Amino acid sequence: MGFTGGALVVEEIDASSWRLREPLEYRGRHEDFVVPAGFRTDFASVPRVLIWLIPRYGAYTRAAILHDYLRSAAVVSTPDADGLFRRVLREEGVSMPQRWMMWAAVRLGSRLKGATAADIALFLLVALPASIFLVFPVAVVQLWLLLFWAVEAAFWAGGRLAGRTEAPIPRPRTRLST
Repeated sequence: MGFTGGALVVEEIDASSWRLREPLEYRGRHEDFVVPAGFRTDFASVPRVLIWLIPRYGAYTRAAILHDYLRSAAVVSTPDADGLFRRVLREEGVSMPQRWMMWAAVRLGSRLKGATAADIALFLLVALPASIFLVFPVAVVQLWLLLFWAVEAAFWAGGRLAGRTEAPIPRPRTRLST
């Protein structure tokens, strides 16, 4: 089980999107999955305020691409794609706390689609402690992102008054997602 083939080969499309240059093949217990060359990904869809904890790429990059593909192509059900994501994270060596938080995040992102009562209980068992752990640092990061936007806006205003820029005012980058 696991990914076959060589290195992951991608090309940058823009600041947040990448395209596979070669297929990504995963051999599962019962099925094999092939993410085709040309598939577009953002790697891991990590909210901006959490990038300090889980960057957009790392040991979990292949798992994130496979998950994106399984969800976008509807190859398997949402709960199965999310569960496979967690299993692949384990196979790729992602630590237990990180993989369970990432699993909870993708389940939340899918609005717990197809979840049973046991799935919801498991989600809460992971999500509640993670939320308590994250609430203070997320609030601090969000506040600093807002402050940095204010600094950018002040410099923009100075440039506009001096006639050195025609660019539109910078947009705040304080949203939860990039």
